[in-house]
Amino acid sequence: MLLQGFGTLLSLLNLAMLVLAVVALFFAATAREDAYRATDKQTKVFWLVLLGVTVAVNLFIPMLFLQIAGLVATIVFMVDVRPAIKQVSGGGGGGGRKGGGSSSDGPYGPYNGGR
Repeated sequence: MLLQGFGTLLSLLNLAMLVLAVVALFFAATAREDAYRATDKQTKVFWLVLLGVTVAVNLFIPMLFLQIAGLVATIVFMVDVRPAIKQVSGGGGGGGRKGGGSSSDGPYGPYNGGR
């Protein structure tokens, strides 16, 4: 019974790693090439190959060591590369605001601290 639960847990972890790698591959494929060059975060082709190999390993090669190496690459892309690309492309940093105001802006303009 315990081994069956462990196998289920490993299957869920494998699925989660696969989904994360596919999402990262999608984000890498849809970003502009010049954004990669502007951020000095390797090239678009480098990340597409690395994340594509990660997806293939998660699908076809059940070797935990290779899957963990791919997971590390996926996390680096999602935590470091993707935010830098979004910032260069103008897609981030606004906090959901239209117009791209400052973080101290209120609904009627900038907050000046009671001055």
